[in-house]
Formats: sequence, C-alpha cells, structure tokens
Amino acid sequence: MNKIFSSVEKFILASGSPRRRDFLEGLGIAFEVLAAEVDESPFPDEIPEVFVRRLAEEKARAVSGQDGQAWVLGADTVVAIEGKMLGKPESATDACRMLECLNGRWHEVWTGFCLCHGDKVISRTRAVRTEVLFGNYPMEVLKAYVASGEPLDKAGAYGIQALGGFLVKEVKGSYSNVVGLPLAEVVNELISLGIIRPHGG
Repeated sequence: MNKIFSSVEKFILASGSPRRRDFLEGLGIAFEVLAAEVDESPFPDEIPEVFVRRLAEEKARAVSGQDGQAWVLGADTVVAIEGKMLGKPESATDACRMLECLNGRWHEVWTGFCLCHGDKVISRTRAVRTEVLFGNYPMEVLKAYVASGEPLDKAGAYGIQALGGFLVKEVKGSYSNVVGLPLAEVVNELISLGIIRPHGG
C-alpha cells in the first residue's frame, strides 16, 4: 500500500472508533490505540460545540496521563438538531425516534478533537461543524434501516459512510467530520506539530 505520511513521533489514538482508526491507517500514519474511559454525560445547558471540545480534551488528557512521552489524539462526535444533542440510541425504538426527528430536515454534526503532549505541555483543541440534510422517507423505510442493526452504535442513529448513506441528501462542510474525524483539520495540526511528515520527505 502506498503511504502518504510517515509518523515522526509516538502517536496514540484515544478512541476505539474503527472509523477514526481506518482514516489514520489509510494515510499510512503509525499509531497505537488506547481508548479513553470518561463520563460522556453533557453538563446542563451545555451546547454541542462546548460539549465535544470538552470531551475531546478529557479523553486526550486521560490517555496522556498514562504516557507523557506520546502525542495523543482525543475526539468526540455528536449529532444535534435545533441545539438538542442526539447520542447513541438506547434501543431500536429510540433509533426510530431519532431518525424520525432528522427525517427531511437539516441537522448539525459536531466533532471536537484535541492533540496533546504531556511532557511538552502542549494542547490544541478544535471543534468542526458540518450541516447535513436528510431526505424525506416513509417511516417504513426508517424502520427497515433500524432493523439492519447499523444505527444502534452510532450518534444520531445513522452511519453516513455505510448503509445509512442513502438517508443523506446534502452535506455542507467536511464529509469526514460526519464519519467521526475532520481529516483536513486533523492532518494540518499533525503536520504543524511535527507529528507526521510526507512519506519520503
């Protein structure tokens, strides 16, 4: 496989997300995975942008505390409609409720990410927003999608990169952000911090 980037410094992904892992592996970036365990409950009246930034920082710092010599990437993604955050559905019924709420309407996907290094005492945090428009489908279609099982482990009850892609009519902003990691922004930070470099460079 042709590599685009090479890793310069030790790098840890503080997430068990297979989608985030696939993004980084596809670019040829070497990294370890150490999923962070943090309380993902929002604070009262916490808005999506603040929520994802806070969780990304908490995840990155939790893992950085275990290895101060590595760069750590923490990230968190949330779906929001009219300011209300939608997490992962608790059941098939809950997934149907979420999809019905999103059906035929615009919503936002926010991903916060944090890159930090314990020993160097460096931390950079950003939040990226993408607007997504769902097509308008009969409830029978939404139920059939839920019955596939795919929505049950995904924020907002859909996966744009898989079966749920048919639900999405339009995207304004970063597509990869909706999948779970705003690649352009993350790669730019990785390059500027000297964590990766172009392969062969």
